[in-house]
Amino acid sequence: MGTRDPRVDAYVARSAPFAQPILVHIRELVHEVCPEVEETMKWSFPHFTYRGKILCSMASFKQHCALGFWKGSEVVGGAGADPGEAMGQFGRITAPDDLPPREELAGYVRRAMELIASGGGGGAPSPKRAPKPPLAVPDSLTEALAGNEKARAAFEAFSPSHRREYVEWITEAKGEETRKRRIATALEWLAEGKSRNWKYEKPRPA
Repeated sequence: MGTRDPRVDAYVARSAPFAQPILVHIRELVHEVCPEVEETMKWSFPHFTYRGKILCSMASFKQHCALGFWKGSEVVGGAGADPGEAMGQFGRITAPDDLPPREELAGYVRRAMELIASGGGGGAPSPKRAPKPPLAVPDSLTEALAGNEKARAAFEAFSPSHRREYVEWITEAKGEETRKRRIATALEWLAEGKSRNWKYEKPRPA
């Protein structure tokens, strides 16, 4: 049988009123489709695990929620939103109706379960690539993120390329005051789940 984590109850309860029905809907559907699912908290927001591996996660921000599958490109394919729009594969979720229809979303959960059960899905293995050097996050940004739970969670959940955009923007600042302003802006945007270049990204289709 699956398990429920009281920390997830607390997370839902302290989320904004608009976010609570979204989070409850996601949570209940995941448990319904995957009775073995176990809940936990990673990076300060709820994750659902299956057979010891992350199945998906959900998060709430000031004005939207996010839902993401660990193997998102294999689970959702081309049906997902612009990956730069927000965390996860479904863009900025502001109401339950922004989520895929119930059966479609249940299908994604089942697909994610299949991938975990099969060890990662079929197809020929990808050729090995030399690992990229780790991203050097400046101490000033690390310290600022440590004091903002939502911003830190979003930063850690973003892809390496999106994290790099923030790091380069901050480290390229010419002066100390400019750097401080950019860090303050970065925290604000990250807390809302926004990428560095969110202003220039295409809006999600209605």
